[in-house]
Amino acid sequence: MDDIPRSLPTKPVKLMDQFRFWLRQNQYSYRTEQTYVLWVVRYIRYNQLRHPSTMGAKEIQAFLSYMSVQRHCSPSTQKIVLNALNCFYRRFLQQDYGELNFRQSKRKPRIPAVFSEQEAQAVITLLPKPSQLICELLYGAGLRVSEALRIRIKDLDFDRMIITVHQGKGDKDRRTLLPKSCEERLRCASKLP
Repeated sequence: MDDIPRSLPTKPVKLMDQFRFWLRQNQYSYRTEQTYVLWVVRYIRYNQLRHPSTMGAKEIQAFLSYMSVQRHCSPSTQKIVLNALNCFYRRFLQQDYGELNFRQSKRKPRIPAVFSEQEAQAVITLLPKPSQLICELLYGAGLRVSEALRIRIKDLDFDRMIITVHQGKGDKDRRTLLPKSCEERLRCASKLP
């Protein structure tokens, strides 16, 4: 049920409901809404539930530094937090906080762990039947979970072996390869009434 936007009052009173309402009015994706609200709430809790309009650059800097030093968050997480607070303050509250000087997170060099084809197949075969096809699409076509779950029959081009992904990351459409291993099961599924 996390992917279904919760209903909001037509005239929200609570600050976070007002923020959610504003995000929806400005056509932010629901995932972005969830993320931004989560980080703004954590920021408010970090500052002992003080109202955000009474805080500014000093508190934002302290929270971002805390995320880096104490929580050891990645640079991308810290950037998401900064984007959430920037949107909340500068766009929603229309309150400029000036320049920020905070401790930046450092990326730790890591070699990515990638399953071999055999390892991926071994994991996929352990899944229940309906989930196997979805996971094969995730692995074979490079789809995100939300993209795989939104595929429709008309998005499958069996002649060219292409899947059209609508409203992917950044609300962009794209095309990707349809894995040969999924073709027969997808053809059968597309003939269901």
